[in-house]
Amino acid sequence: MRKKQYRLDRTHLNSLLKLLEQEGYQTYGPVRGEHAMEWAPVGDVESLPEGWTAVQGKAHYRLEHRGDHSLFNYSAGPESLKKFLHPPRVRLLKAERTNGAFHILEDKPVMVKRAFLGVKPCDVAAVAALDRVLLNDRYPDDVYQANRAGLFLIAVHCTECAETCFCASSKSGPQARTGFDIALHERPSGSSPEYFAESGSAAGAAVLEKTGAPAAPSEWARELADACALAAGAQQRHVDFAAAPAVVERNFDSPRWDDIARRCLACGNCTQACPTCFCVNFEEHSSLDRMTAERHRVWDSCFTQNFTYIHGGSVRLSTKSRYRHWLGHKLARWQQQFGSPGCVGCGRCITWCPAGIDITAEFESLKAGVPAVI
Repeated sequence: MRKKQYRLDRTHLNSLLKLLEQEGYQTYGPVRGEHAMEWAPVGDVESLPEGWTAVQGKAHYRLEHRGDHSLFNYSAGPESLKKFLHPPRVRLLKAERTNGAFHILEDKPVMVKRAFLGVKPCDVAAVAALDRVLLNDRYPDDVYQANRAGLFLIAVHCTECAETCFCASSKSGPQARTGFDIALHERPSGSSPEYFAESGSAAGAAVLEKTGAPAAPSEWARELADACALAAGAQQRHVDFAAAPAVVERNFDSPRWDDIARRCLACGNCTQACPTCFCVNFEEHSSLDRMTAERHRVWDSCFTQNFTYIHGGSVRLSTKSRYRHWLGHKLARWQQQFGSPGCVGCGRCITWCPAGIDITAEFESLKAGVPAVI
């Protein structure tokens, strides 16, 4: 059965947010922070970054005003939905001594209903990647499971891409195909853009119907496909994911890794910004009077030397080995393990690497057998 397609304006968008609030959702949207786009609670479209965009490049991110009235014409910012679904710090349990007895108080995850307006297709795909690892594998993560259960996604297709985007290679964009509750296409129209809306779930269809929005013209679907195809064709960065496992395997001892290691700071920025990196560590904290103790789960990075620490030392002592592991996992071994890449082509690792290392350029050099720069 053909999905219903709607024609929304700003009034309908505000109605959409109010309807979601009435259903118990905390509504989030992109908000212009001091230096970057951030996810923050929003109650109406007036809170969204009207006319603003983000100019990105290697180790470069700047907010600029476009001079128009678009609300969603920017590429992925430093924050992804990972921050909400797989939080950077979670307390797992607390232990207490009371009247000579020892008690362990386990923190049970609580579902929170959150609706996100303006999710880019690459981030929709990143949620699907995290689902595969943290939800649909043998042992689901209960914290992720609780946060994911209350998620409502309103995607916005990309008709313009940042210089760092390569989502067309990973087939995660510029057009969102699945994984959303509602998908929007922003159509510039003078001082009042309109929105082509489609549902991706029964919940999304029900909310759209309640907005009272009229049906969209039939030609808008073709207009969306053409606009996203143009955006995909304009991307300058590409990764051959089909060839990635073989490329990584045959270049394990390539001198190119040494060249990368001379530039890499092993700071872990790429893993923190990546919407699909999920590695964690566990920390124990005790009070000075030894009456209470807590266990926390925190984000970790495979770029830290302690990440592979076992009795006797760390397995990956060199920056070379740690970068090789990260690139190989993202582009190749994730495919071998889960059947799809661990990279969605958002370009965050390129933008937020302080050394300006470009994963697509390094992969292309490995693929072509380009020697290291001495």
